Amino acid sequence: MTRIIPVLGDQLSLSLSSLQAGDRATDIVLMAEVAAEATYVRHHKKKIALVLSTMRHFAAELRGAGWRVDYVRLDDPANTGSLRGEAERARARWDAQEIIATEPGEWRLMQDMRGWANLLPDDRFLADREGFAQWAEGRLRPGGGTRMEHFYRLMRRKTGLLMEGDKPAGAQWNFDHDNRAPPPGALGLPQPMRFEPDAVTREVLDLVAQRFPDHFGDLEPFWFAVTREQAEAAFAHFLRAALPEFGRNQDAMLTEHRFLCHSVVSAYLNLGLLDPLAMCRAVEEEWRAGRVPINSAEGFIRQIIGWREYVRGIYWWRGPDYAKTNALEANRPLPWFYWTGDTAMACMRACITQTREEAYAHHIQRLMVTGNFALLAGIDPHALHEWYLAVYADAFEWVELPNTIGMSQFADGGLLASKPYAASGAYIHRMSDYCNGCAYDVKAREGERACPFNLLYWHFIARHAERLRGNPRMAQMLRTWANFAPEKRDQLWRDAEAFLATLG
Repeated sequence: MTRIIPVLGDQLSLSLSSLQAGDRATDIVLMAEVAAEATYVRHHKKKIALVLSTMRHFAAELRGAGWRVDYVRLDDPANTGSLRGEAERARARWDAQEIIATEPGEWRLMQDMRGWANLLPDDRFLADREGFAQWAEGRLRPGGGTRMEHFYRLMRRKTGLLMEGDKPAGAQWNFDHDNRAPPPGALGLPQPMRFEPDAVTREVLDLVAQRFPDHFGDLEPFWFAVTREQAEAAFAHFLRAALPEFGRNQDAMLTEHRFLCHSVVSAYLNLGLLDPLAMCRAVEEEWRAGRVPINSAEGFIRQIIGWREYVRGIYWWRGPDYAKTNALEANRPLPWFYWTGDTAMACMRACITQTREEAYAHHIQRLMVTGNFALLAGIDPHALHEWYLAVYADAFEWVELPNTIGMSQFADGGLLASKPYAASGAYIHRMSDYCNGCAYDVKAREGERACPFNLLYWHFIARHAERLRGNPRMAQMLRTWANFAPEKRDQLWRDAEAFLATLG
């Protein structure tokens, strides 16, 4: 009996559950480049090229492993443009009796797969969806706590990573306080490994340039890894060249060095080219061998088995309506400069320009610059979510949505984060070199040259004072606002309103 095994663009793993359940002798692997996946939001041109090129290279890897692969290209005249359409065409083409597939990572694709009899769990993750939901539901009672830190400790015990018996290595679970150093000098900082496009990738780049000329972002230079071998080489390079200094520098930002000591492999991981547990074990080994400090190892491992697994659990637990939450009632349209970078705010200009050119920004650039500004200005969180989903090569909805809605924008009212990640210009000044030469004065709170982050920070505190009154982590800022003289509060409010009026 012939079965069709659809493999999606973020399921490029030989260990995929549907492939493990398949039969090379009789089953057909379907891989389809469909327009709907490139346009449901207007994805960055580099992101589209990365996904298509890795798909084509993975198809070759599957053929080398003995699979028959039915590959439908984007420019195939008969391409229906949708996953469901291509699955039905493949069934007819091969006279297949059924479809066997691994569950997709996103709700909209789950809807597209409704009715397919054999949907298998995606066991490439360390926490299964149902188990996470049971854990979270059980901790909703008073005093329970569904914070990532609680989940992270559970995952450390489950995996044994950085454990000494039943105790955490280094006698503490979290070394985040050691990972907040101000920006270092750029001299001597490593660069991520870059790869020259091969003939397959060059063909994809030409296709993307032709089909998606109006999408956001620069298509070239293109240097991403597009094969498993390249992705593993890029990660090995990070272990040697950047992991030792990753920890203390991970929150820093530099105008002339966009990557600092970050791994820049999250896109490869989310596409399926890298194995998360193998990555974490390799990082742990670097620490046990004495080549990296524990704060670097723990900080990286926490991002993988902590945040990455946690936000996926939140995404499936809360369901598709999670995207619509808007606890702070923010409804301002996304400002035009998120697409152009044309703003006098040096930090925003640097992060958006980098995003346009690289399809990449690290987590602090996303959370504390572009996300912080949107939070303070009251930007519609769903509009911001769609922007993040479109512009970053590693952004898939299951990982991006909870980070945006829950952590960055506090739109879920505190389910995910214990406080809004709101900060004035002082934070950006401390953690970056962006403020040097900016048109605004980061030390000014009032007037035309005052840093907009300063103006908007107090505007945010004022307009949400009642909502935040019961949050102990915001108590000090609320007291500070209340202690300002009335005329100072009025001036800060007027200056912030004047700036917001310029956003259009």
